[in-house]
Amino acid sequence: MYRVEIINHGSSKFTAKTKDYEFTIDTKGEGCTPPDTLLASLGSCIGVYLRKYAEGSRISLPEFTVTAEGELSKESPVSFRLINVSIDLKGADLDDRRKQALLSFIKNCPIHNTLEHSPEINIQFREGGKV
Repeated sequence: MYRVEIINHGSSKFTAKTKDYEFTIDTKGEGCTPPDTLLASLGSCIGVYLRKYAEGSRISLPEFTVTAEGELSKESPVSFRLINVSIDLKGADLDDRRKQALLSFIKNCPIHNTLEHSPEINIQFREGGKV
């Protein structure tokens, strides 16, 4: 099971803690915003799967860049209505067949699948560590 704890100390700044790491989320410029972190999760998950495919297929891919962009809607419910992901393979020479196989493979990353299949989300209060 994955678990991330988000701690707020009374400002716009949050600390996200997971296993052995932590990072800052902030809506006022001192960290990634929550929408930034969602796009970063998607882009990095796609990147992990791209790297897995390249290594498994013995494709030389020394460097690549994944860019995820989305714009939040103005109307309610505020959400990303469209997310565009582009991949720059930095000059790697892949034919169309290999690119299609690669796209099919990377669409299996868990974050892409989660966003595609709208998971049930349960939100509840807990007091003193009890639900």
